[in-house]
Amino acid sequence: MLLPALARGGTALSKFVYIFLGVAAIPFIYYFLALYSSWKFFRQAKNSSPPLDYTPPVSNLKPIRGLDGEAYENFASYCKQDYPDYELLFGIGDGDEAVQEVIERLKRDFPKQKIRLIHVSGHTAPNDKVVKLARLVEEAKNEVLVINDSDVRVRPDYFRSVVAPLRDPKVGAVTCLYVSAEERTFIQKLQSIGMICDFYPGILVAWQLDGVKFAFGQTIVTTRKNLAGFGGYTAIQNRPADDLLVGRLVAEQGLEVALLPYAVETVADFKSLRDFFFKRLRWMTVMRHMRPWGHLGLIFTHGLAWAIAAVAVHPTPRVAIAYLGGYLCVRVALTWLIGVWGMKQKGIWSKMALVPLWDAWALLIWLLSFTRRSIRWRDIDYRIRGGQLIPVTPPASQK
Repeated sequence: MLLPALARGGTALSKFVYIFLGVAAIPFIYYFLALYSSWKFFRQAKNSSPPLDYTPPVSNLKPIRGLDGEAYENFASYCKQDYPDYELLFGIGDGDEAVQEVIERLKRDFPKQKIRLIHVSGHTAPNDKVVKLARLVEEAKNEVLVINDSDVRVRPDYFRSVVAPLRDPKVGAVTCLYVSAEERTFIQKLQSIGMICDFYPGILVAWQLDGVKFAFGQTIVTTRKNLAGFGGYTAIQNRPADDLLVGRLVAEQGLEVALLPYAVETVADFKSLRDFFFKRLRWMTVMRHMRPWGHLGLIFTHGLAWAIAAVAVHPTPRVAIAYLGGYLCVRVALTWLIGVWGMKQKGIWSKMALVPLWDAWALLIWLLSFTRRSIRWRDIDYRIRGGQLIPVTPPASQK
């Protein structure tokens, strides 16, 4: 009696093991799809070199709150553009005297450039950045708008490169990739490798499967008409992830959002591991509220955890080689494909050992995002309800 029962129990256990191993292999499907998507994206980019002679007048909009590190160098890079007609608009609030001093210095150093400083204050909307953008759009003199976060630095061919796709009337918005301007610390190196090995693979899988229905705050190029098509920035002043929303709302008008392989540089706005941790956790928490099912589905992109679990469930050399060895090979290949072959970044090989560390870090933050009911942004605590930012404590008038 006991032996048949043990045999039946062993058969059931074997079935469980094989089912678990099958589920644990799902991340490899994602990784291979990411490899294909990344190869296809960069191959198309290499085989197409659109002319850069489409140069309509441009208004560059920059909402600013507080002085970023190397702000002058970032802003000055926009004054050195190889572009015939453009203006720079900076939106600041009361209390941003340090920023104003930088802008005044910019005007002195580049007297031929059209530079305007717009003060925006006296509002209680949660998203101060979006309120500033709504005002800057009103003040802009040109139809074509290039919108950037204040920590972005660009090369002289930037405007020509990112505006060119608007020549096609089917394109309603343009966004592009971004990389770190410097990697002086371990945290900056970890963030850089995370972008290459984790963030961009997910973006390029989305590009392959569903097209581009998002934009990055580092670069959004569109027109006043396309913004007006969804009510403009005023319509989203109470919502988080405004950059993602602009891309989505432009796409919902039946227009294409072009994703370029062109990469701008960003200067890190975190000074410690703690700052970086909470910045990443805030973003993941916002994504959980914005895309709940997609966020939950990220469980099958965490290949390291599944590989370790597979070995723990069935600890044999064959399983260890297949899952852990396969994980390492695919992650190295994907990081090389995007970072070295696609984006021509230097020093990728020296940071390869950080990929498993990033994967463990990303898994921890993903798990913690399910425990968060609020986010802290610009020193104010918010809850997210129905896609809206709700201050835990009603804010006073923004300054």
